[in-house]
Amino acid sequence: MGIINNLINQKVNDKLIEEALYFKQYYKLEDNLQHRISNSINYFYGKEIWEMAIASILEGENILLSGPKATGKNLLADNLSQLFGRPQWNTSFHINTDSTTLIGTDTFIDNEVKLRRGSVYECAIHGGFGVFDEINMAKNDAIAVLHSALDHRRVIDVPGYERINLHPATRFIGTMNYEYVGTKELNEALVSRFMVIDIPAVEDEKLMLILQNEFPDANQEKLTQFAGIFLDLQLKSENGEISSKSIDLRGLIGSLRTIRRGLNPELAINMGITGKTFDVYEKEIVGDIIRTRISSKWGTEDIFPEINLKVSL
Repeated sequence: MGIINNLINQKVNDKLIEEALYFKQYYKLEDNLQHRISNSINYFYGKEIWEMAIASILEGENILLSGPKATGKNLLADNLSQLFGRPQWNTSFHINTDSTTLIGTDTFIDNEVKLRRGSVYECAIHGGFGVFDEINMAKNDAIAVLHSALDHRRVIDVPGYERINLHPATRFIGTMNYEYVGTKELNEALVSRFMVIDIPAVEDEKLMLILQNEFPDANQEKLTQFAGIFLDLQLKSENGEISSKSIDLRGLIGSLRTIRRGLNPELAINMGITGKTFDVYEKEIVGDIIRTRISSKWGTEDIFPEINLKVSL
């Protein structure tokens, strides 16, 4: 199922979908940049979130996706690149990310000094979607160079080189998880340059849609138990009983993939969930939750009954 069909099934506003497709057709893209368009087979679920994001991008706004761990912020950013047909440049902020990482730095090529373009520079001239992952971990000097690109001016001044006017299709998408160690509060000047979309924690219905889309061949009753593990851990974390380390949707999906491959479910869930925390006491709590949901007697055929059928055929 393509992304358009998925949005239609989620009952996303038809007019917004049509205008997003017009945007894609209007801003043509060079063949050599096609590989930078996200081509995910997984989709973000959340009608209102989708509508806010699409409407903001159509109006020329940059968006900031804020929310706890495992809510699909990066998946939504990928899906938006796919929907609008725009190349994507990703920047993961950390302590060593500075302005040269974003804009570029001098380098010696063919016996002369030239600018080696950074991700924001490339995004600006090609009309791409620039994703700033964990933007609240960025240093102030790294963010300061972006202010003129993120507001109404839509320009970047590169000292010693040129003034870059942003391509009209260029948008920036920030993601932030306010629970991670090393994060900080964003200053008002930066936040004012984004439309902020707060993504809530994953709920039962949404989680099952994600898992069913990823594992249509799974036993639905057993799949519900795996979803229950995630939701139970999420509740424990919200109540302050454990950290958020074991609340890992990627880990849960990875566990189910290895089970489908033939790995024992207990070993798989230990890799994908339990192993994400290194505190002995927390491991015991996580293990207890898993044991209430997953039987030690289960094998691959219990969770993916069609696997053995395919092999026998």
